[in-house]
Amino acid sequence: MDQGCSSRPTRLMCKAASSNIRPLEDTVSDSTWVSSSLPYLTAREKGESDAWAAEAGSRGGKGTQRIAYAGETSAPEEVAALLGLPPDETVIVRRRVIALDGKPCELTDTYYPAHIARGTRLAEVRKIPGGAVTFLAERGHIGARVREDVTARMPDAEEREVLCLSPDQPVLRLSRVTLDSDDRPFQVDMMVMPAHRQRLRYEIRIG
Repeated sequence: MDQGCSSRPTRLMCKAASSNIRPLEDTVSDSTWVSSSLPYLTAREKGESDAWAAEAGSRGGKGTQRIAYAGETSAPEEVAALLGLPPDETVIVRRRVIALDGKPCELTDTYYPAHIARGTRLAEVRKIPGGAVTFLAERGHIGARVREDVTARMPDAEEREVLCLSPDQPVLRLSRVTLDSDDRPFQVDMMVMPAHRQRLRYEIRIG
């Protein structure tokens, strides 16, 4: 693990598709952060920083992400089902550690069908200018609908270490599938974040 844990509470931010996630306030600041999900689902303009860096920077923080792995893997059962693929089908995964001011706040694994991502920057351990959403949009894969499921569970040993959690602190797990205008899934995100540092707020327009 290349990020140190700290006993000092931190103000963390994370993202959701149909929701805003509001992190619980720390002991240093009484400000409130409400994260809009739209920037994470739409392509960036040429030369713009990625959505996470831009959002963190707009509030005086530094949002970074480390790519722990990128390449081929066998799709987990849930991922295969969400992508409409046979079990254990080969997919491309990008595993990232999301951090605010150097402190990890989220673990995200993003999966793509191999026919879309194999041999592209999505399969390389390096950042993609403008982010993956922009890269995909340039190739005709544009999200039209998103579906999410949020569950809670206890973290495994790796999650406890990277997210600086004690054994009794649960995590939220948010799974997101992005579909195009023909309702074909082309991306699945699996996000894990400390439950005690997050607040999910869903705003639904009626009528």
